[in-house]
Amino acid sequence: MLNKLFVQFVTLSNLLLKFAQTVASKWENTSATSANSSMMMLRKNNFTVMIVGSAGSCYAIGLRDNHLCVENSMRHHCPICYEYLFDSLKDTIVMKCGHTMHHECYVEMIKNDKYCCPICSKSVIDMSKTWKRIDEEIEATVMPEDYRNRKVWILCNDCNDTTEVYFHILGQKCGHCRSYNTRAVAPPVLPQ
Repeated sequence: MLNKLFVQFVTLSNLLLKFAQTVASKWENTSATSANSSMMMLRKNNFTVMIVGSAGSCYAIGLRDNHLCVENSMRHHCPICYEYLFDSLKDTIVMKCGHTMHHECYVEMIKNDKYCCPICSKSVIDMSKTWKRIDEEIEATVMPEDYRNRKVWILCNDCNDTTEVYFHILGQKCGHCRSYNTRAVAPPVLPQ
């Protein structure tokens, strides 16, 4: 069971006045160094927290070097239910893109076949099997003559690359990262 603990006492750091040197709970054997004094800490059996100064929050140690950091990502509203994440008592999840949302909202989003971050549109799960199936469908689908040599400019939501590709009714594949999580855009304007 995951519980949030309110900080019982704080020792201020002499170097950084806005950060606490040690944050600990009187009743629990849980502590974190260099934490912001307004933070809540998560407690779970065999659960260790790390302090992420730029995020302004404590995160599970398993996220160290395993997530894209978005500064102050917990100081925003959940993009699904719009509850303020930092004050929320609900569990949160850090997606691959670094944005955060409530875990239950994330699960509901996936259940409803929405696999992109509602903030930045990057894929939030591994879509490689889906991209392979789309490759097979495109290979099996002959385009009408009028569209066969038509090219379009796309922006890949996963890698942010802009590319010119052949149009296909089933989707446009990014030439850089091979994702179909793309959208049509206007051709880039070349400097004169």
